[in-house]
Amino acid sequence: KLVETIEKSNISAIVAANMATPVVIFQEMIRFAAANFKGSLKGFKLLITESHQSQKSDPSGTAVSLLDFFAELGMPFKKEQIIMVRSPDVQEVTIGIPRTYLEGHGFHTYKMMSEDGTVALEFKHNILGRNVYVEGVLKAIRFLAEHKQTKGRVFSMMDVLRGTGI
Repeated sequence: KLVETIEKSNISAIVAANMATPVVIFQEMIRFAAANFKGSLKGFKLLITESHQSQKSDPSGTAVSLLDFFAELGMPFKKEQIIMVRSPDVQEVTIGIPRTYLEGHGFHTYKMMSEDGTVALEFKHNILGRNVYVEGVLKAIRFLAEHKQTKGRVFSMMDVLRGTGI
């Protein structure tokens, strides 16, 4: 509905689950793997754990945005299976998030394990604070300013990072 609204409007916009450049690049790596190696990890078990500030009640949009890609790789996973860590005590003591960042962080771990347990892959992206998001938003604003004549177009953060989209 959001995309349809933008496409029918006199503006363009960037729609993204995450605007932090390093995370967007990570998402693109997983998308690339899914597009080029379909089913390659069939039979692998996937475990997704994410930690955010205690006030966040829903699963990470970033983690959710990757589920279709993991399914294409052969590891179907439901949003309800994402392990959400919201306890400040667990975040500080078990995960190691400094107390000063408990109210602003995003830690994600994607673990993949072969059926027989002999192969394990693990990817993480951990962010403390909000500066990296602000930097991404500023890049996005500059990008839209450069494309202000474009109307009704939905861009992605990959368009922003590539400086393309037209």
